Amino acid sequence: MMQVEVANVSAEVQGTALLRDVSLVAPTGSTVALLGPNGSGKSTLLRTVYRARRPSSGTITVGGDDVWGMSARAAAHRTAVVLQDDQREFEFTARETVELGRVPHRGVGRRFAPTDSDAVERAIAQSGIERYVHRPLGSLSGGERQRVALARALAQDTPVLILDEPTNHLDVLAQVELLELVSVLPSTTLVALHDLGLAAAYCDHVVVLNHGRVVAAGAPELVVTAELIADVYGVEAEIGVNPITERIAVHLGPPLSRSHRAPHTNTSAP
Repeated sequence: MMQVEVANVSAEVQGTALLRDVSLVAPTGSTVALLGPNGSGKSTLLRTVYRARRPSSGTITVGGDDVWGMSARAAAHRTAVVLQDDQREFEFTARETVELGRVPHRGVGRRFAPTDSDAVERAIAQSGIERYVHRPLGSLSGGERQRVALARALAQDTPVLILDEPTNHLDVLAQVELLELVSVLPSTTLVALHDLGLAAAYCDHVVVLNHGRVVAAGAPELVVTAELIADVYGVEAEIGVNPITERIAVHLGPPLSRSHRAPHTNTSAP
């Protein structure tokens, strides 16, 4: 298991800043949610961690090593990624898709080894996809496909897991099932979410981004406040306690006028 650390990371495209001096720590074995409105920089930040976008400045380390200083194969041994409803592999069965997670562990020309088969079987069992493992991916529901994508990442057998808005387009049951599974994994997990309530219920820490900057970070009960929701999202809210989970519950009200919104600046690290 490894810690993920982002230090003073900035990113831009054609002169437009996407991230501005972002720093955060995902402690070993923790589940950290990235929150923020559309365009706040959540996906861009995750891309810099899993090497899909090189930052213009700053460093990202996994297990103490700079991810941009290692080879793509070495990085794939440390970090696995689940994107939102990736539809590029509809021609594969669910099992064949999970087996793709073993690609970083196989040298050129190396056949599927017993260790690969064991990793695939463990991932299938962990993600609970046994009943449809032989079906074509295109025949599965959105929630089932996301479970297959998670199984592929688990088969990759990495200490770090990244999920970019994995609950988008999923029904309530599928969202809860997916996050229930993710929250008990031993890996260090970074997950971008839109639902504040789900983040509070299933994540150890939250990091809130707005306009490419970290505006708040820490335990959900300390960060997800009515003031922050008003400042960052422009929505009136009331915070309570969920009697089932005993975590905070977020009750959203009507939108606020822009005149009532002010920049939020709590940047304590998780």
